[in-house]
Amino acid sequence: MSDVKTRIQDMVDAADVVLFMKGTKEMPQCGFSSRVAGVLNYMGVDYRDVNVLSDEEIRQGIKDYSDWPTIPQLYVAGEFVGGCDIITEMTLSGELDQLFDQKKVAYDKAAAEKIREANA
Repeated sequence: MSDVKTRIQDMVDAADVVLFMKGTKEMPQCGFSSRVAGVLNYMGVDYRDVNVLSDEEIRQGIKDYSDWPTIPQLYVAGEFVGGCDIITEMTLSGELDQLFDQKKVAYDKAAAEKIREANA
């Protein structure tokens, strides 16, 4: 497990925003991954996607690493933020904007507002 944990840690450390997901940001392979990738893509966030379907060790290892049972999993500035439901709630409440501002992650503020307006 320590080898997988090191690989995951290296991935998390290599980018400001990392999404462990099923599929890729261009072609998500589950609805939950699609929702989170869609939010990040729409907001113009520069993030690394890690397709857990292409690596069984990472697929299980990320669950152990975060002690979180589901995928997708979003990391910002090296910290685990949450899965689909948490990211959706944070997007709609404006908390995700605040986190990105705090961690100096670039995103389109107008796009974030449009998401909230469309879901009001």
